[in-house]
Amino acid sequence: MRVAIMQPYFLPYVGYFQLIARADRFVIYDDIQFTKKGWIHRNRYLRNGEATMFTLPLRKGSDYLDVRDRQIAEAFEPQKTLAQISNAYRKAPQFDTVMPLIEEMFTQADTNLFDFIHKSLTRLCTFLEVDTPIIVSSSLGDTKSFKGQDRVLAICEALSATEYVNPVGGLDLYQASGFRARGIELQFIRRTEIAYSQFAHPFVPDLSILDVLMFNSIAEVRALIGDCYEMVDPRYD
Repeated sequence: MRVAIMQPYFLPYVGYFQLIARADRFVIYDDIQFTKKGWIHRNRYLRNGEATMFTLPLRKGSDYLDVRDRQIAEAFEPQKTLAQISNAYRKAPQFDTVMPLIEEMFTQADTNLFDFIHKSLTRLCTFLEVDTPIIVSSSLGDTKSFKGQDRVLAICEALSATEYVNPVGGLDLYQASGFRARGIELQFIRRTEIAYSQFAHPFVPDLSILDVLMFNSIAEVRALIGDCYEMVDPRYD
């Protein structure tokens, strides 16, 4: 049983979906502290050849609230953001297919931040035919009392995992010997170079999955998800 665990991200980049597809079970944290500096409620799309940020505005709340306790602001105007995205991509080859999906993501009724992101991610996986079960972390019992690697191990054990896979950025965060001592192999996934035509502009990497979808057919996106990565072994003490 291969398990992956990540924070919730709204319309994340393609590497996020590579991780989901690689896993047998994908756990998404709902009971972690929200951080403004991350990518939980924001991402980037292409506008006039440049990376442009879009954001889900949030109601004011304590900086110590978990993601599941944050709410989208009542002043959120999804049609305004959708108009900007539509104008940016109206000549993209997959616009007619993808724009209704993006509209669905932005105009859903949920105002809870986690539910909003969770439903968007589930819908995108269905669209991309990625069938890995997505599990909400709080459904696995109280793992919040653990920190860092210990929490990851607790979640893995709750799912009877034999392997844990993490983005390569965590290479220095986890001790492979600690996983192996619990009967779990540690692996890292690294996205290889991905490039595709974005109108006549120089390629801008690491944008939201919405950009990938606008310029590539579902078959092409599935190929990017399934083929454009490599596995990296952990470092042993």
